[in-house]
Amino acid sequence: MPRLIRPIREMQRAADTLRREGKRIALVPTMGALHAGHLSLIRLAVFHGDVVVVSIFVNPAQFGPREDFERYPRDLPGDFAEATGAGAEIIFAPEAAEMYPENFATSVTVESLGGILEGKSRPGHFRGVTTVVMKLFSIVRPHAAIFGQKDAQQVAVIRRMVSDLNIGIDIVVGQTVREPDGLAMSSRNSYLSAEERRQAPALHRALTLAGESIRAGERDAERIRRLLEASVSSEPSARVEYCSVADAETLRELTAVTPGTTVLVSAAVWFGSTRLIDNVLIEG
Repeated sequence: MPRLIRPIREMQRAADTLRREGKRIALVPTMGALHAGHLSLIRLAVFHGDVVVVSIFVNPAQFGPREDFERYPRDLPGDFAEATGAGAEIIFAPEAAEMYPENFATSVTVESLGGILEGKSRPGHFRGVTTVVMKLFSIVRPHAAIFGQKDAQQVAVIRRMVSDLNIGIDIVVGQTVREPDGLAMSSRNSYLSAEERRQAPALHRALTLAGESIRAGERDAERIRRLLEASVSSEPSARVEYCSVADAETLRELTAVTPGTTVLVSAAVWFGSTRLIDNVLIEG
């Protein structure tokens, strides 16, 4: 029978019991507002654990002062139904006051990866992400954790944290789930106006075009970036924040694409007042 758990200590007791019983725990960390992309990760988690735990927590530590924390969509009853329907057995939805009690003073920072791309655009964002994920790992004690490829930099940061701190958790990455027109599924898509929603698939089309140029033999990373930016900027409501052609593991910007390199082509683009991110992985 699916369970909703809110107190941290209750979740810890449940995790301890599952481990004593020899059960393998798979964790899917989310901020709720679940969509088909999240549900695909939950279904993937079923293959990596005996018990799937989905955390639902809108983490204030990863939002900047002018970001959308207050208006971020929240629907715990709906999320519970969706998550359990996809195979989750435990929904862990802690309160912010318990996750970050008064005088909370500890954070986790991945220096080499957390200050570039998204980290440069959103200072402190990845410190908030790694801190809350580390807390979730400590509370839920999973054997595996499942993340989505759409947040490629987050995946790289979490993998580095797990490796550097010898955490001993398998990091599993699920493919980006897209709308029929290519737009990556995101809780923030609901912010788009009808016209912005019509234009937003230009982001994925531009990334695809950049990837095709690499497959066709283009090696100059700056030309690829310019192609990406020009393509997405053709839409009137689009405002490019960054375009990146980087090594997929180190996230260092490339000057040239060399054979055998896995390239992460990514971008952050504003459509009106809504900021969207997306990426493609290309074998150089």
